Amino acid sequence: MSGNKFLKGAAILGIAGIIVKVMGIFFRVPLTRWLGDAGMADYSSVYPIYTLFLVISTAGIPVAISRMVSERIAVKNYEGAHKVFQTSVWLLGAMGLVSFAIVNFGAGFIEEVVLNNAGAGLSLKAIAPALLIVPIMSAYRGYFQGRQNMNPTAVSQLFEQFARVIVGLGLAYFLLSSGASAACAGATFGVTAGAGAGLLVVVVIYLLNLKVIKRNINRHKSTSVLEPTGSIIKEILIIAVPITIGAAILPLVNSIDSMMVMRRLMETGWNEAQAEALWGRLGSYCSSLIGMPQVFIQAIVMSLVPAISAGFKVKNYGEVNDNMSFAMRAAMLVGFPCAVGMFTLAEPILVLLYYTPERAAEIEAAVPTLMIMTVSIIFMSTLQTLTGALQGIGKQMIPVKNLAVAAVAKVVITYLLVGMKFFNVNGAPIGTIACYIIASVLNIRDVKKYTGTRFDFGMTFGKPFAASAVMGIAVFAAYKILFMILKSNTIATLLSICVGVAVYGILILMTKAITKDEIRRLPKGDKLVRILDRFIK
Repeated sequence: MSGNKFLKGAAILGIAGIIVKVMGIFFRVPLTRWLGDAGMADYSSVYPIYTLFLVISTAGIPVAISRMVSERIAVKNYEGAHKVFQTSVWLLGAMGLVSFAIVNFGAGFIEEVVLNNAGAGLSLKAIAPALLIVPIMSAYRGYFQGRQNMNPTAVSQLFEQFARVIVGLGLAYFLLSSGASAACAGATFGVTAGAGAGLLVVVVIYLLNLKVIKRNINRHKSTSVLEPTGSIIKEILIIAVPITIGAAILPLVNSIDSMMVMRRLMETGWNEAQAEALWGRLGSYCSSLIGMPQVFIQAIVMSLVPAISAGFKVKNYGEVNDNMSFAMRAAMLVGFPCAVGMFTLAEPILVLLYYTPERAAEIEAAVPTLMIMTVSIIFMSTLQTLTGALQGIGKQMIPVKNLAVAAVAKVVITYLLVGMKFFNVNGAPIGTIACYIIASVLNIRDVKKYTGTRFDFGMTFGKPFAASAVMGIAVFAAYKILFMILKSNTIATLLSICVGVAVYGILILMTKAITKDEIRRLPKGDKLVRILDRFIK
């Protein structure tokens, strides 16, 4: 059943994503201590260049591959699906080769002219091979996702991150004696090593599955339709280009933010040092925390697109609506508790992660900003899920247009609010929230228009919100009591989070926001239900 595949796929990718994030923390913390501010400036400066080329080559094409493969498999055109994959490998390989050549051979120019950072050249050369490897790896992942098999993506992600951490930290430590630039290059080479490990793993998985793939192709020769390579490339680009443009809109708006907010703050009476300190709250303390729940939402979307594409291709609109409805419910079941929990524990979390006596005042000032930003988690979850749904039914240009309209509104709102002393830098996240709300409302309108899907407000939004609100009260009380007894913010915060997870889990089962039948469809779901049956009847 497609619903089972969708749910299991989302769960597998979500679990893998969290493990990858945790490994990323273990990578970043020691690296920051070893390299210091100057070394980390070199390390961080190469990433916008790397990300720019990666977005161009991988933001939309894997989604296109996933959708095209799932559509062909839905009508038993296994040979056509495999040709899409083979064509995409060559296409992404060519794009990756161009990206690698530009960054590797143009490292000196980028270092001096683009970045104006004399220490970045070695790191650019160290990370350049990843620009060739990652696109090819994404073609393999897109093929398996189109087959609604998320295991290869999850396993390769874990190996990729593990290799990145081991190699990157190992080389950085070994090269410390040679200077910060060399150590930074060693750390960035970890990205290349990780990409190589991820590609190797996913290729091995592909080879292990090749016998089954060929068997399906031979068994369904009568339904095979082999399109010309040029037609396949054209279809990939028609799907991928709008998605890539959409992926670039928010980073572009954020870049405008970075230029506009500082200027607006100084125009309204803040001096340059004060404006920098206010702007630093967003990047230094809050933005990375807000990004954590997106791991789960991205997992839902990656699993949703091929599931919806397959149902839409064979005109199984009931399945399409079921998958859309459950995807939105799943997004809210994740988004609401993350937002409420982070809102409730904003100060303890910031203290846990960043506190030093010198930073105490900065952390206290960042608390209201983080509390405002937590609201964006809910609407970002909605936006990403609806965008995936529209991409799955072949309407990939619509969410781009909706997001562009919302982004213009964000710029206007941010400009106005940041110019008011009361809001100051908090006007930027409020503008972002408004952007997500506007884009989500427009996307809901278009999902209803093109699929007829109607979301059950109570099940989708009401029950997750109610359970999260009660959980928030329990977490707040637990933290206050535990801190009063233990006098330790770290222990009180971690135990309060555990209390929140337990309370929320019980509440969503009691309110039937998620059923035991749905839990059974998760990996190891039967075992989970047997455990739950001991406590909840």
